[in-house]
Amino acid sequence: MAEGGWKKLSPEQYRVLREKGTEPPFCGIYWNSKKHGSYRCAACNSLLFASDSKFDSMSGWPSFFSPANKNAIREEKDEQLEISRTEVACAKCGGHLGHVFNDGPPPTGLRYCINSAALKFVENKKGD
Repeated sequence: MAEGGWKKLSPEQYRVLREKGTEPPFCGIYWNSKKHGSYRCAACNSLLFASDSKFDSMSGWPSFFSPANKNAIREEKDEQLEISRTEVACAKCGGHLGHVFNDGPPPTGLRYCINSAALKFVENKKGD
């Protein structure tokens, strides 16, 4: 994404998406949302996750067991902390979304732990 596109983000969105920040648990706007729709990248609007893959992981962040499609995200090794983790980024613009862990529910066994600030929610219209 061109640098100009990042300027459209709020300071918190910029910190998370561009500087690989993490919001505190239980405070993001989507961590406890039960609405039906799609979760898109707050920076470039790419479809990332669908609400039917969202689950309550009790972690305090929005959690999903799979992305909307296999090409929506990219994964990279993250060794910034003392533990090795897998970072999740938007495949289109490279914005940092969160991390994926191997402790999720069936059918994938994965937990994509995503920052609300990295997401934009689009609710399904009536009849969807």
